[in-house]
Amino acid sequence: MRVLPNALIAMGLLAAADVSSAQTYGIVGANVQKQASSVLTLMSFAVVPDLASSSLSISNTSTDNPDITLWQLGGGFTLSQSFPMYLEGSIAYNRYDPTFVASNGQETRRLPTKWNTFAGTVGVGWDFPLTESRELVFRPILNASIGRVASDVSVAKFAVEQKTDREVAFLEDGSMNAYGLGGSVMLDWESHRGENDIDVELRYTNIYLRSFGTSHGIEASSAAQTASLYARWRSPTGLRALDRPVRYVLELSHSQYFGNQAGALGFNRLTTLGTGLELDTSAHEVFVTRIRAVVRYVFGNNVSGISFGFAASF
Repeated sequence: MRVLPNALIAMGLLAAADVSSAQTYGIVGANVQKQASSVLTLMSFAVVPDLASSSLSISNTSTDNPDITLWQLGGGFTLSQSFPMYLEGSIAYNRYDPTFVASNGQETRRLPTKWNTFAGTVGVGWDFPLTESRELVFRPILNASIGRVASDVSVAKFAVEQKTDREVAFLEDGSMNAYGLGGSVMLDWESHRGENDIDVELRYTNIYLRSFGTSHGIEASSAAQTASLYARWRSPTGLRALDRPVRYVLELSHSQYFGNQAGALGFNRLTTLGTGLELDTSAHEVFVTRIRAVVRYVFGNNVSGISFGFAASF
């Protein structure tokens, strides 16, 4: 995969040297606010329930681009038709491995770092039926998120032993907490007729993130704004397993990123095409009713790849 050079600029990895810190090691062209906001922008991909970025890894060592890993697990459900409260939740982990440049005005060194992000999001909504059959519903959702970014030490030993400024101190052992508040609106169409199922979801999410309890006086804010389309078709293959038909699954999703997210990782949209198989376990006394295994092809601006995922229905 390849990330555009402007993604590095947006994350503040390289800039002109600061000659005023001749005796103190500092990050070349350091802008604490910009660096912190960049990390929080990365967290924004973790707090939005989004299939396209739920399993994403970017690496391009030939151009010194940082390694980026995004992983997310989540789900949602409506309690019942008589009480159509919708609940959703997700947990996510991001890993971002940029390389900074430190200098004391006379000597320049590369500082490999590792930033780990953990985030969780919950949502509470309500289904408003738009058709008599209740197949099509309008669903407003209130969302709240909490997350933490921590930098673990892989900075060169000389930087720890030398006099350093607060930028290097943050890279060495810094941390940043963040909370997010916002909401989503969704149109959800579910058609279950016979053995064929069609699910289509159109969603827009906007969650505002703000840091708190940060170390070394770093503060930041960012907005997660994502519009997504998700469609799934399930139909019998003609085979049977666990006393139920085995169904094939076809998936399509498209996510468009706005605001701080747009271009932050070198793309502003992602599309996935997936196919797989689904086992129906409802004939047996197990915790889940359906298990799906899906292979997906992911592509967008200057990025493409393949992912493999599992899903379950309860």
